This record gives sequence, C-alpha cells and structure tokens, in this order.
Amino acid sequence: MNYKSIREECCEANIALARTGLVDLTFGNVSVLDVEAGVFAIKPSGVPYATLRPEQMVVVDLKGAVVEGELRYSSDTPTHRRLFLAFTEYGVRSIVHTHSRNAVAFAQAAREIPCLGTTHCDYFNGPVPVTRALTEIEVEGEYEWETGNVIAESLKGIDPMKVPAVLVRNHGPFAWGRSGEKAVETAQALEIVAEMTLKSLSLNAKVESVPEYLRLKHFNRKHGSGAYYGQDSRE
Repeated sequence: MNYKSIREECCEANIALARTGLVDLTFGNVSVLDVEAGVFAIKPSGVPYATLRPEQMVVVDLKGAVVEGELRYSSDTPTHRRLFLAFTEYGVRSIVHTHSRNAVAFAQAAREIPCLGTTHCDYFNGPVPVTRALTEIEVEGEYEWETGNVIAESLKGIDPMKVPAVLVRNHGPFAWGRSGEKAVETAQALEIVAEMTLKSLSLNAKVESVPEYLRLKHFNRKHGSGAYYGQDSRE
C-alpha cells in the first residue's frame, strides 16, 4: 500500500512541533494514524527535526509490526500504539509527546494542571490529569507500553477529546487530536496553560478553579454541538 499521505502529514507535524519551541534536541515525537488501514506513521528515533523527510517516517501497524520504513522508530512508539487502541473510537488520529518545560514541571511535581482560567477551558474541559507512578515491574517490563496503559487508566470514564492531554508522572506530557496539526496545537496550548498556571500559583497558592458554568461555556463554544468560535471548517 501507499502510505504517502500519513507520512507527509506526520513529517509536517513533527517539523511544526519543532517550530513551536516545545522540543529540545530530539526530545519529542508525533504520530499520525490511518484509521482504515490500521497503521500509523511516526518519527524515527533520534533524527534531528531539521533533516526530517516524509520517506523517513516509519509506518507501524496496530499490532506493533513495522510495515514500511528503514529507520528505527521512536522509542515511544508502543505508547502511541496503546493510545491509538484506546482512543481511536473517539476520533483521535494523532499523538504528540514532548518534554516541554512547564508541563514537565507539573509532571515531575506529580501535580495535575488545575483549570484556573478561560484559556485552559478553551482546550481542556477540566484539569489535565497526572498519572500514577509506574511500578518497578512495569518499568522493568514493557515500559513504553505500560506508559500508555497508565495514561489510558488516568482517563477512565473521560472522553479523551474533552481532556486531550495527560501528564505522565516523572516524565512529561502526551497530547492528541484529530490530525497532526491539531495534536501539535493541543501540545502547544498545554504548555501555554502550564506556564500560566505556574505563575498563577506563585502569586496565589490558594487560587480556586474556574467555576463550572464558565468552564463549560468556554469549552462548549469552541467544541460543543453549538460551537460558534472560529470559522466553519466547511468554508
């Protein structure tokens, strides 16, 4: 089969991720799923963003087998695969992982990002959760796969498109969306929110979360059935 489309989308999203300033060195990756084919393209491990080309993207099926590609895939590939298996039914087509500094600060502090203002509400309908710590057995076993498991576990009962990011404790953020472009946008929004929240907490450690009615108003005007933020995508 020809996987040119997802390879191009994946490459473009990885290059866009680097342009956001969210990644240092090669600390990050984006994957893009072809739902019908049951495969996803992902960044090759350790390749600098500046030299990425579509043909370098590695295509992997949902059982973990390499379908196309000569380079070694990202070490986080099993995590991406686990999340696609958990979240595809909700419309998730792309996963982004970064080590963006403010979001990592919350992950390392083992703290969720509380919903303090409308910028947060525009992207996340509630706090951005932090996972439990992985056990020694999980780390020594299929570590990257288990990382995906704790992410899915932390969102049990929550629509992942309403809270499209999670902080992996002691590690960093994973975010997602319906396309590579949208997933990168979510990762960028997450870092912006994390920075704002850190500053808010430094000014007032007892700051309260935004009221539910305001949270719902802002999230739904952008994502709800009657959304009116932005332009009609059909135009």
